[in-house]
Amino acid sequence: MSRSVREVSQERPPHLTAVKEIILENFMSYEYARIPLREGLNLIVGPNGAGKSSVLLAISVAFGQAYTERSRKLSDLIRRGKDIARVSLVFDNSAKEGRRPIPYSKSDTFMLSRYLRRDGSYWFEADYKEIDKSEVVRLLREFGINPDNLLIIMHQGMIEELGAVTPQERLKMVEEAVGFAEYRQRIILAEHELSGLVGEESSLLQLLDNANQALEYWKQVYDRYQEKRREMEHRDLLSKELLWATEAKLAKSLQGAEEKIASKTRALEDLKSQQGEVTVDAEQTHQTLLDKQVELRKLYYALVRAESEKAKDESARDAYRSIKEDLAGLSSTIDELLAKSGEKSGKRLKELASYIEKKGAAAEEDAGRRKGELDREVSSLQPEITRTEDLIKRTMDSYVSFKVKAEVLSYRIRIAESDLHELERSAREYKAELDKLAPDIEKAGTRMETARQPYEVSEELKLVSAHIQKMQDVPDDAEKIYNDYSGNIEELKVKLAKLQDNRKSMLVELDSRRSVWKKAIEDLIEAVDPPYQAVLSAADASGFIKFEQADSIEDAGFDLYVGFRGGAPTTLDPFTQSGGERSVALMAFILSLQARIVSPLRALDEFDIHMDPRNREAMFKMILSQMKQRESSQYIVITPSILTVFDKSAHVITVQAVHGGSEVKELK
Repeated sequence: MSRSVREVSQERPPHLTAVKEIILENFMSYEYARIPLREGLNLIVGPNGAGKSSVLLAISVAFGQAYTERSRKLSDLIRRGKDIARVSLVFDNSAKEGRRPIPYSKSDTFMLSRYLRRDGSYWFEADYKEIDKSEVVRLLREFGINPDNLLIIMHQGMIEELGAVTPQERLKMVEEAVGFAEYRQRIILAEHELSGLVGEESSLLQLLDNANQALEYWKQVYDRYQEKRREMEHRDLLSKELLWATEAKLAKSLQGAEEKIASKTRALEDLKSQQGEVTVDAEQTHQTLLDKQVELRKLYYALVRAESEKAKDESARDAYRSIKEDLAGLSSTIDELLAKSGEKSGKRLKELASYIEKKGAAAEEDAGRRKGELDREVSSLQPEITRTEDLIKRTMDSYVSFKVKAEVLSYRIRIAESDLHELERSAREYKAELDKLAPDIEKAGTRMETARQPYEVSEELKLVSAHIQKMQDVPDDAEKIYNDYSGNIEELKVKLAKLQDNRKSMLVELDSRRSVWKKAIEDLIEAVDPPYQAVLSAADASGFIKFEQADSIEDAGFDLYVGFRGGAPTTLDPFTQSGGERSVALMAFILSLQARIVSPLRALDEFDIHMDPRNREAMFKMILSQMKQRESSQYIVITPSILTVFDKSAHVITVQAVHGGSEVKELK
């Protein structure tokens, strides 16, 4: 077993417990309530305002937590009209492996209570005996419970607070939750010890510096001698680097120009191809436009003809009506003529009047029939004309669009051709300059790789040459003279070396402690990253957990990466993802840690407030699945949402507001 794994197992509390019952008396909306809890998952459900969050707040108050809902005073938590309130937690203290979780209590249950008074005072009791808050903190520490850690107890609205913490704060939360907090303390202690050794070393270095004052002059001369020698070697290297940097820049520029020429050529061919297609489309659209205009003229001609025929028929009908009226007026006259004329003449007049009347009626009937036919023809022509006019307008719009697109493509082709000519000119210039360098390159020998630009190397070469010129006064025997004087400070150097050895030993110890801590964190990530990814996958997301290392342990952090709906994972922060997406990622992170958290009790209040129904259902399924696998731990999940998924292993508690108070029921 590795050191990190062994130490982790030693730090985890060997005997855990669970809260069997919460008793509330005059606390907020509760007059008196007994809330039974079980190991495994406890779901507290109910409508908003029913008093669900008050249950978790009561647990926090009993634990002595500083947090109160909306920063209210403790006295504000007392039910209206009452002077004192009590919150009690009944723990399971039955023996496990021959030992009780709370050894100084001989009962199978252990009750921790906190009393609140209207005047702001409070006190704690353990099995009805008053105790200090420090005793409560010590007891919770033994169980690995820190109620101020969001990974252990998360109140309503705190999911956003967890998402907003820095990676450094998140790492500290995780260390405390999984039992790694002592690692950090060991490293900080070693850093303090190392700081003391560094201080001693600094003092000794000051003494050594004072002793070196006599050697300062020759040390400076010797340093200048060494510097001059290095600068001369540097100058030779810079000259060679300048040559190869120039060659590399020209070759890269030539390659870039050739690649751009190829790319620009392809783009030009594509533009020309598009231009041809657009031209064909424009011509086809123009022909369609002409055809539709001819069709429209034909329709108009047909409409004019039909209207003209209607006018003629209407005139004929009017004429026949006039004749009929005239015949009716002449009927008496015809009768008189019949009386005066002979029988033969009268008979002919009668026949003539009857013939004219029949002809008029037939003509009027025929005109009426033709009017109906012409009316129907006009009615059918008008919508056809409207449809054809609309089609002509759309065709004209398409034709104009194609013509505009063709002009734009022509302009882009001219620009592309101009750019191509310019690139070809640049490529010729680069090749000519490379040809000029060829003789010097051949003499230079092995290629020197450099990432710098020629002007950078040239500027440095000028500075180095000027610097060498300034050091012409340095004697050639400066090294020998300096070594002769340096023997007087060896004793101080020996002492310094011993102190430095001690510092190195402490550095090794510090590195060892850091390695243990780092290995523990890396093992933790290796264990929790797969379940983190699995939970995200259930919500159509992906991501990973990353350990951000740093020179100082205080700067190291825990980064969460998440991406939704196929997007690349990015760092979780309050600005990149939506509220619902952050809630999903944070819940995935919390669930992935459950197997490693040492606290026997974990609680979440309304974690799903920003989630859409699909993600809420996915998270509940993962909660049921994850927590069902760890029934030895105790989970409290509070939600106002309607449960769409369920598991018979979950213990469901409903909370309802009844007549100004809250009532609790178990769902069997």
